[in-house]
Amino acid sequence: MAVDIREAHLDNGLMVLLAPVHNAPVVTFWVWYRVGSRNEVPGITGISHWCEHMMFKGTPTLGKGEIMHLINRNGGVDNAFTSADFTAYFESLPSDRIDLALRIESDRMMNTTFDPDEVASERTVIISEREGGENEPRYLLSEQVQAMAFMVHPYHHDTIGWKVDLETMTREDLYRHYKKYYAPNNAVVVVAGDFEPDEMLAKITDAFGKIPRGGEIPQMKSVEPPQEGERRARLVRPGPSACFHAMFHAPKASDPDFFPTFVLTGILSGVGGMSFSGGGSPGRSSRLYRALVETGLAVDVDCGFRGMLDPGTIDITSTVTPGGSIEKVEGAIFAELEKIASKPVTDTELAKVIKQAKSQFVYATDGVMNLGYWLGQWEIVSSYKMYAQFLDNLEKVTKADVTRVARKYFAEKNRTVGWFIPSNGNGKRAPVKNRARSKAK
Repeated sequence: MAVDIREAHLDNGLMVLLAPVHNAPVVTFWVWYRVGSRNEVPGITGISHWCEHMMFKGTPTLGKGEIMHLINRNGGVDNAFTSADFTAYFESLPSDRIDLALRIESDRMMNTTFDPDEVASERTVIISEREGGENEPRYLLSEQVQAMAFMVHPYHHDTIGWKVDLETMTREDLYRHYKKYYAPNNAVVVVAGDFEPDEMLAKITDAFGKIPRGGEIPQMKSVEPPQEGERRARLVRPGPSACFHAMFHAPKASDPDFFPTFVLTGILSGVGGMSFSGGGSPGRSSRLYRALVETGLAVDVDCGFRGMLDPGTIDITSTVTPGGSIEKVEGAIFAELEKIASKPVTDTELAKVIKQAKSQFVYATDGVMNLGYWLGQWEIVSSYKMYAQFLDNLEKVTKADVTRVARKYFAEKNRTVGWFIPSNGNGKRAPVKNRARSKAK
């Protein structure tokens, strides 16, 4: 979606991005805060996600449940989500009702109450959410591998946090976190849709300009040191199937290696859905799918990679075919990684993945909600200007680039490997063939 983007800054530090699109009488209004699980320390892991929940519990002028009720009554939708790098809130409304979004977001930026009873109630909700994840073998395995892969950086823990912290955090912890990070000088407002930029900027200035600038935002200074050798996790507990997870340290979104790595993972498992709502191709013609699913070794396989503020990971996951061998799955995966790191990809593969990525990009930025999502996310992890540069950066990727980043990031010493092995009914380990480690580099 070609669109002119206007950038503005209020005196209190609030950044504003305006993207007028007059295709339909709809506007989406986003507020992005530069705070996520990346900004947490042991003892308060999961606090950013918990604060997100509390932002719907009311202010002195908006009672519990009133925010969603008002949005629904005015023909809109709203939601929020927390990641490692940010917390985001949005409302999409008919363009003549968008003032409601400004009222809600400016109010809860400074006036959310954090009622003690609501804090206690939400503790139960979030712990239940975490326990639901614990019932999924893939979740538990991912959490263990992530914790081993990051020994210093707070990407070490998942966004929802450790259960022991969720059980002990206080209302004062939450409120202190909110007051520290929910400030205009730590936020980005993104507006996309049917509006006039000058008029919208005046409205934003009126609604948010009176909010005092917050204190100095604490900077997260931890840097994950280079990994010096393979790490392994082995999880044995009841479950339906064996699962495999390999995590490789990877470039951050602003790194020149980001786009070659993006293309690399596309060749391995296809270019998945890039839109806010997800979706996309399962990559049935990709290398990993052909090597594992078509051969019957695995039920599924995926290679995931996304833009992060700090260096993140490439994640390769697979569910072993019932009765199959997790060793063979690992061996097949590592054989494909060796192959792509040692021999150039074909012209056809490169052209196909770039074409897929272009198509996904066009789909992902169709509609004002997706546009608001892309602009905000990219501004947090790199720069919103990456939106306009995305296709050009893809076109610049060469076969040599793909080989280079494959060799760099798929090195054996750069990986953390996890196995989930189902136990049988009497608690003993299910039989596993040939426990020897793969020699793949």
